[in-house]
Amino acid sequence: MAHGKDLRTAAVQELLDQVLARTVVGTGAHAGALFLLEAGGEVLVLDASLAMPTGFVSLLRRIRVTTVAEGPVPEAIRQRRLVWIGSGEEFARRYPRLALTFPFVGAVAAAPLLAGPRVWGVLLVLFSQRSPAADAGARERLTTAARCMALLLQDATEAGHRVQPGLAARLLPPAPAHPSVPASPQGAADFVAALPEGACRADVRGRIRFVDRTGADLLCESIPHLLGARLWEAVPWLAPAPYRLRYQAALASQLPTSYTVKRPRDGRELLLQLYPDRTGVSLRISAPAGTARSPDELAVGSGQVPGPVGLDAHYHMMQLSGGLAAAASADEVVELVADHLLVALDAQAFAFLVAEAGRVRVVGQHGFSQELVSLVDHAPLASDLPLPGLTTGAPPWGLAQGVPSFIADRDELRAIYPESASLDDGLGAWAWLPLMASGQYFGVCVVGYRQARSFTLQERATLTAIGALISQALDRARQYDATHQLAEGLQAGLLPRTLPTMHGLDVAARYLPAGHGMEVGGDFYDLIRLSDTEAAAVIGDVQGHGVGAAGLMGEVRTAVHAYAVAGASSGEVLARTNHLFDALDPGLLASCLYAHIDPVHHVAQVATAGHCPPLLRHPDLHTAIVAAPPGPLLGVDPTAEYPTVDVPLLPGTLLALYTDGLVETPGTDFEAALTELAEVLAKATGPLDDIAETLLAHAQPSGDRADDTALLLLRAC
Repeated sequence: MAHGKDLRTAAVQELLDQVLARTVVGTGAHAGALFLLEAGGEVLVLDASLAMPTGFVSLLRRIRVTTVAEGPVPEAIRQRRLVWIGSGEEFARRYPRLALTFPFVGAVAAAPLLAGPRVWGVLLVLFSQRSPAADAGARERLTTAARCMALLLQDATEAGHRVQPGLAARLLPPAPAHPSVPASPQGAADFVAALPEGACRADVRGRIRFVDRTGADLLCESIPHLLGARLWEAVPWLAPAPYRLRYQAALASQLPTSYTVKRPRDGRELLLQLYPDRTGVSLRISAPAGTARSPDELAVGSGQVPGPVGLDAHYHMMQLSGGLAAAASADEVVELVADHLLVALDAQAFAFLVAEAGRVRVVGQHGFSQELVSLVDHAPLASDLPLPGLTTGAPPWGLAQGVPSFIADRDELRAIYPESASLDDGLGAWAWLPLMASGQYFGVCVVGYRQARSFTLQERATLTAIGALISQALDRARQYDATHQLAEGLQAGLLPRTLPTMHGLDVAARYLPAGHGMEVGGDFYDLIRLSDTEAAAVIGDVQGHGVGAAGLMGEVRTAVHAYAVAGASSGEVLARTNHLFDALDPGLLASCLYAHIDPVHHVAQVATAGHCPPLLRHPDLHTAIVAAPPGPLLGVDPTAEYPTVDVPLLPGTLLALYTDGLVETPGTDFEAALTELAEVLAKATGPLDDIAETLLAHAQPSGDRADDTALLLLRAC
């Protein structure tokens, strides 16, 4: 029975494979794949593929659809409809991160396998960059094929023969790209032998199916060693990633490409020309007498797609993609693009132009002259400056619709935009990439090249994908910058603008917001003049961040100020503030330390509500942690009392008050960190401002702050 069940399951798989193969051929696609949902409906597994490059197969093996994964396959599942991407550039705009990994794709279609309310998987087809435009008939054929597959899977499951994806995706043999032509084997052999170049044929997996004597000799290997092996395994010096990626690029784009390599044995240059079809790649191998042209030179003007320019460019592209996802400010975006984009694209300049309040603003640039930047920056949008997409009226070149524009030389630029004749930026080719956010056009990223250049299909797709990533990062970073400035402004408004000057007392203060996040913090400090000879020093930390914490911080600071001026002692100030805190019922807690400073009598009366203990540096530089009797946090117990302790303040004594941001970092012991901070304070010299900077630098040597930090230093003199 089990054996019969396996046979029936295999029969269903064979039918599915036939539908996949016929769909690829019938729609004019060059490759296809079948994904099946695992039990639970959270993960799509690649079950079978046809004419897909092996590198793509390994990357697409498992796709989680419960999260917002990027790509047409999970989107087809989530939307339960056919997802159709009409071109490589549209693919790059919609899925920029995916397009950086697959920059050679043309049109893409993904159809969910729907049978009633249930989704069984996804049928994916890839069109090469030279495929004819797919029509409505291709869409109908794809939808029908997906429906047939779903019904096959449903019927098999109901009959107890559910099809499960195997441990590895099945690679289906593609149909021949060309009908066989009867020919004399000896005649074909004589024809190949007479050619001056070597000939080699490999399938979609890179396995060599044919190689002639000249080709084997040029590769310095024997024919038996080459046959049946993958090209890059049989010839180790063709194994570096850029060469393997070129092979996959040719298969994915279905466009011929070429590259030169140096043979390790004698340093001789070989030219490898790749001609792909649905069943594999034909290679011509030659050793030109002169210097072979580079792959990019071969591709210019021919419609060919050059492969990746090397691991260095690939590294910079991946660094840029990852960095843009984490960038928290516009300056970070500019720095990332300057460090990685120009290198990866072999470009010389870029600029971000955005529209703000009816004017053009240059938010970042590299490679343009300062005169040109000054001319463009803050120019009115209604001016006649050559700013494609940023002038009033309909932006040219389709930028307003989110379509990039690629200008090969200055003559083409002048023909499309005559006003550019008045502006010389020293460049010969440009890519104008629209900056979009939530479907709204807000600016342009200009990438400039020193020499005229014909943009290949791969370059256009890559630039389009990068433009989409930059748009997302720059929009997010600009929002962060605006919100962060607002938060810092609010924080600054709640803290004292200046500290009063007191006879016999030298004072310095610092406040640093958290290094991550945009919310205002709850740390505060204050120095209150009580009389000509007395003052009150206050420092505190309201739990949490945000406007609520900041507002409560302002109320606490105001209450402490009022009770201090009214003449209450240190303990009474905290007790009354705690009672008010309870009446406010904010749902938050706060720590606070209050010190009544009397420089004339050389004493400070200290009370604490669960706050960090102050540090006391004596005139001989010996530094100790003040053992102030602890009281509960504000908001814990409305009847709490706060005991006090007198701290001697002889001339030259320094009292350091601070919040926990100065000593608490994840993974460190508080007591050890506090002892270490006391040691740093004991050795710090110079004016109080220098000592404050020394303490901050010790606490956050990298400048990265997990929490906001307040610091108040008082030195008796």
